[in-house]
Amino acid sequence: MVTMNRLSASDRASVVRCLVEGNSIRATVRMTGVAKNTVAKLLGELGCACAAYHNHHVRFLTVKRAQCDEIWSFVGAKKKNVSLDKKLEDGWGDVWTWTAIDADTKLCISWLVGGRDLSWAKQFMQDVADRISNRVQLTTDSHRPYLTAVEGAFGEEIDYAQLHKIYGATTEGEWRRYSPATCIGCDMKTVIGDPDPRHVSTSYVERQNLTMRMSMRRFTRLTNAFSKKLENHAHAIALHFMYYNFCRVHQTLRVTPAMEAGLSDHVWSVEDLVALIECIPSAN
Repeated sequence: MVTMNRLSASDRASVVRCLVEGNSIRATVRMTGVAKNTVAKLLGELGCACAAYHNHHVRFLTVKRAQCDEIWSFVGAKKKNVSLDKKLEDGWGDVWTWTAIDADTKLCISWLVGGRDLSWAKQFMQDVADRISNRVQLTTDSHRPYLTAVEGAFGEEIDYAQLHKIYGATTEGEWRRYSPATCIGCDMKTVIGDPDPRHVSTSYVERQNLTMRMSMRRFTRLTNAFSKKLENHAHAIALHFMYYNFCRVHQTLRVTPAMEAGLSDHVWSVEDLVALIECIPSAN
């Protein structure tokens, strides 16, 4: 096993490549020969560095159309199975990741790991508003906290609509299946301003949810790969979005989202990503 004090830049890059392609920490250990604690420590340091870089550089964005959503996961155990001690001490239970994506550049504007109530919605939407420098058209689902959070963050300087998807009733023979019921229609509600109905959609941000589940092993359902520590969960998400924005070439755009948004002039390598640990003092 390779320990942290002997981990070279190329070894770090090999570990990160495994992590961003959807492998668990244990699978990464088997593939690279790097010790488990070393992989976890690298994930923590790089996660902090990625979050710091995103917070500082992904700002003053010109966004025409944005979409927001929340994706569910859990740490340790699902909420119904968590004792009060574990919930308070270790942060176990249901965890929601709020995401905002630019529908044109596919850039992840902001994300937030936490609960799903109004206080988290306000914190998330304020961060989204702080990163966008123009009037934007925003679409979310019909989650009620968005109504107060969006108005508080943007005021009247936004064109905002909610999209409520209507699902058909599950038949008796289908009630055991894991996939959701069939969507049979959508109900659009204009909340603020004058949003263009042609662009009222949450398709891109919902597709981002799939990308998250495919790219982070801890988001895979019906397995034992779930996060055991809330901190590691947040670090993995920060690494994912940094890789997604700056390193991964979008299949349709043929450049990275960061390049399309004007935040970068080249495709970042994994080595560039790993180098953030040395470049950002706050990550140490």
